[in-house]
This record gives sequence, C-alpha cells and structure tokens, in this order.
Amino acid sequence: MTGEARGGTAGGSPGSGAPGDPRAARTRAALRQALLDECAEHPLEEVGVAALVRRAGVGRATFYLHYADLRALAADACASVVREAVDALHAWRGVPDPASPPPALTAFFTGLTPHAALYRTLLRPGGGGPLGESLHRELRERSRRERELAGAPEPELIASAVAASFTGVLADWLHGLIDAPPEAVAARVWRLLGVLHRTPTR
Repeated sequence: MTGEARGGTAGGSPGSGAPGDPRAARTRAALRQALLDECAEHPLEEVGVAALVRRAGVGRATFYLHYADLRALAADACASVVREAVDALHAWRGVPDPASPPPALTAFFTGLTPHAALYRTLLRPGGGGPLGESLHRELRERSRRERELAGAPEPELIASAVAASFTGVLADWLHGLIDAPPEAVAARVWRLLGVLHRTPTR
C-alpha cells in the first residue's frame, strides 16, 4: 500500500523536521509501529488517534505535526511494502531462473500476512488505492530502468505491463480473489512476469 504523507497538508507526505532529523524519524517510526500494532487488533476504520498516540507514547499534537490524518500515516506505514516488493522482484543475479522465484519474493508474500487487513484498506482489488498507485509507479520505474540498462527492447511498454500485472495480482490475492498460499502465488507471479519480459515486441 503507498505513498508517504505530510502532516498539516491533506494527503501529503511525512513532513515535520528536517529530512535527517533523527528525533522526527524516531517519532514517525513509533507512530508507524503503533498503527501496525493497532491494526493487528482492529480494522483501520476503528483505530482512533487517541489510542494510537497512547500506544506510540507521543502527544496528539505531535501526531498532527507529522501526519494529516490516520490514512496518511497508514500510507507511510505501508511505504516499506512498496520498497520490499520492488527489491524482491529484482533480487537475482545473472540469468534469472524462470521456474524458481527469488527467495526474497517468497519471503515478501509470506511477510504480508500479519498486516494483510491494513494493506487491503490501501490496496483495492485490481490494484487501485494509494498503495497500488505507489507500487505501480515505483515498480514501473525500476523495471524500465533495468531494461534500459540491459539494452532490452520496449522498456516503457514492458515496464508498464510488469507493474500493472504484479500490482493487480498482489491486490487480488490480498482480497481473496486468488486462492493460493504465499509460496504458490510467488512462484506463479514470477513465471507470469518472466513471460512478459520475454514477449516479442516487434
């Protein structure tokens, strides 16, 4: 699920303090972890700012200094999922084995389970929602760049297809529209993306 959010602006990104301010970073990390812990016990729509800041050990004003609202915090909390997904899909060296996904990709799908309810809030079926938009954008850019560096044809076209396919499969799996354990869906989506990369474009 996607995007980072800035307190004080509607739907912005985390924003209080200088980018390298360690205190601001620790505060945001505490708020992100508190949200994940709360969402392990309640749906996101039932989580309140009061309970969240108590768990994080910060004041309500501090929360709003960093985030516009809970959805902005949720998007920031899920930003690491985007990074992990993009890295997992590129966690190989040399010629990738089309029949065997990188271990990092299997670990990525397995690691989604504890906070799946939160991710479903920000990633709608088909790949929409703030998490889907962020994942599509970051994965498309990484795939495009990798194909360009490799001299592969049609980097823009294939990158768009890869990003849309992976984001859609991930979303539908999280929403129960694809019935498969994490290991199986990782293997299947890996084979699917391999086919896209090998598709003749001329």
